[in-house]
Amino acid sequence: MEIVDYELFAVPPRWLLLKLETDEGITGWGEPIVQGRLETVRTAVSELVEEHLLTSDPLRTEYHWRKLYQSAYFRGGPVLMSALAGIDHALWDIKGRHYDAPIHQLLGGHVRDRMLVHEWLGGNSAEELADAASRARENGYRAFKLNSPHEFRPLETPAAVDRLVEQVAAVRDAVGDDAFLGLDFHGRVSKPMARELLGRVEPYDMMFVDQPVLSEYGDAFRSLAQQTTVPISTGERLYSRHEFKPLFVDNSVSVVQPDVTHVGGITEMRKLASMAEVFDVAVVPHCPLGPVALAASLQVGFASQNVVMQEQDLELHDADSSHGLELLEDPRAFEFEDGYINRLTGPGLGIEVDEDAVREKAQTQVNWHSPIWHHEDGSIAEW
Repeated sequence: MEIVDYELFAVPPRWLLLKLETDEGITGWGEPIVQGRLETVRTAVSELVEEHLLTSDPLRTEYHWRKLYQSAYFRGGPVLMSALAGIDHALWDIKGRHYDAPIHQLLGGHVRDRMLVHEWLGGNSAEELADAASRARENGYRAFKLNSPHEFRPLETPAAVDRLVEQVAAVRDAVGDDAFLGLDFHGRVSKPMARELLGRVEPYDMMFVDQPVLSEYGDAFRSLAQQTTVPISTGERLYSRHEFKPLFVDNSVSVVQPDVTHVGGITEMRKLASMAEVFDVAVVPHCPLGPVALAASLQVGFASQNVVMQEQDLELHDADSSHGLELLEDPRAFEFEDGYINRLTGPGLGIEVDEDAVREKAQTQVNWHSPIWHHEDGSIAEW
């Protein structure tokens, strides 16, 4: 079997899908994207596929991963690793379809029958967030994450700190003590303010605080972890096992959140999960993207003991109205029940992409970019 062709499709709101074709008629799908850098990643995928994959045997997933990563003198980073990730998704999809097995079966078999998922909560005030949390709870979700604070200066006022605490308190009250609640600072907070905020949210029993500081300041994670009982997390802006390694060795994090679309795909995320297990670190994969990325992430999770929960942003509770799930032949492919997704049992990624729907949506211009935030003095704020 050989790879004979490929296509890339940009679809709203900010996704890029890759289709790999073989001479035996087996097709694989992947989702290579850096949100806001779609055209850059598109070019990187084309370069990698045309230079290294066409006419190759797609079943050699490990070899191809090494070749695509290691053959370049300059390697790593968000663009190249995300391009590699999407290609890796598609290769594993082909492999699973060739052997008529879900990918997790090829990774050693499933260790769980269903995966708990968490729902992102949006809102600007404590009241709005509490309302969103109550609706999500009614829709069957049992785990939640909110992004807060918004524009947050390196030194902030007591009132700004109090607003964040009020939001957390309101959401905790709305979802109850039998639900999981995570908080994502999104790298918006400085080290001294992160220390204060972590102390203030401790009474609300957070399952983690994600990105308490930017990943560039990795040496700050250990000191923060030593000063709080809140589990510290990071990972969506790290792109290989090598970047996670210092966090494990320094005992800086209790949870990591790699993204299967940025961390080199299924091949690398499976190895990262095993590496995290050695350090007793839980894995909660990041995935605010489309159904292909979610399926790829779940395949690793079903085969990895320490992947305890999965992020998603696809309105799984109402599949018939979900814009993201419109890209699938069966929008109910992710069977959502009681806060969990049931194990995917179909071959490959376990989903069937509706190519006609993809082609129709790909006619739309996709030009999403991260918003640019400013502090009140006009300086750039972290988004």
